[in-house]
Amino acid sequence: MSGLAPGILRIPTRGDGDNCFLVTDEDGLTLVDVGWKNAPTVIRHALEAEGRRLEDIRRIVITHAHPDHVRGLAELVTRTNADVLIHEQDAPWLAAGRVPRDGRSGRLGRTIDRVPLLHWQPVTATATVADGNRVGALRVIHTPGHSPGHIALLHEPSRALLVGDAVFHRGELATGPDALAADPAVRNASYARLPRDVTAVGFSHGAPLLGGETDHFATWLAGAADSAG
Repeated sequence: MSGLAPGILRIPTRGDGDNCFLVTDEDGLTLVDVGWKNAPTVIRHALEAEGRRLEDIRRIVITHAHPDHVRGLAELVTRTNADVLIHEQDAPWLAAGRVPRDGRSGRLGRTIDRVPLLHWQPVTATATVADGNRVGALRVIHTPGHSPGHIALLHEPSRALLVGDAVFHRGELATGPDALAADPAVRNASYARLPRDVTAVGFSHGAPLLGGETDHFATWLAGAADSAG
């Protein structure tokens, strides 16, 4: 667990490669994404280290309905009674308990989604969000492509950016595999919607970028947006 920015903690939920984020708001805690089935226990331990409890989580914002972000969600909702928010285009996926058969662009992705291990206990969102909405201190940025309702979140007080799976950082900045994205072309076009003047970048997969490291992100983002046309 480490600080991403004032008011934001990064919680690695599976090694150091899968992350969720805990945001302190005036009325309690907002959790961004959950993770695999074991994630609620990891999150509980992280909260206890900060002198907090799972019950302090008031809301859970899901960047997109893929198993590595939501398999632990149902348990966490039961244990916290937190509200669940997701973009309206991914809400049906969340409620169905799996990525639909047409939810990936490639055959490999569609094959993987048939595996029961990658299904989850269905969860009905408390509310849906749309581009430009505010959730506590977070502003929603709709970045479709990886999934139709994928969102990034800008923490406006600190200008830290949580990018979900729009960008991966496993040694280097990269897009995810095209076969696992709903629409890679739309995903690439979404890069133009992400702000570049940020103080930190938190990735669902990979180490964060802090301070001057964000210049590299801005350069990469500009190139990705330009290549999308």
